[in-house]
Amino acid sequence: QAQLIESGGGLVQTGGSLSLACVPSKPQTGLYAVGWYRQAPGKGRAFVSAITWNTGAAHYAESVRGRFTISKDNAKNTVYLQMDDLKQEDTAVYYCVAGPAVTVPSGIDSWGQGIQVTVSA
Repeated sequence: QAQLIESGGGLVQTGGSLSLACVPSKPQTGLYAVGWYRQAPGKGRAFVSAITWNTGAAHYAESVRGRFTISKDNAKNTVYLQMDDLKQEDTAVYYCVAGPAVTVPSGIDSWGQGIQVTVSA
């Protein structure tokens, strides 16, 4: 399992932007994907976005498609989530995840500790 180190997040007004970063503790192989889940207050964890390490193929939840962009920097071994046009409903704890197929919880090997994103009115 990889240890996942998250950074970024914080407080922003509606319509604003934030960026999250995730650094796995070990380089990812072609078998792995890295992505993000989020948990809003009083709700369960939900898939947000994922990227396959070797191909760069990106996946998004419908609720964030067109507003969020996931990318990776192989040299820095880092995955980024650029969040634009943020809405109050994006307020949540965001978790970086890694595994063979992270679009579903059963495909996740590792979870980060979580980082707060708060969108105010």
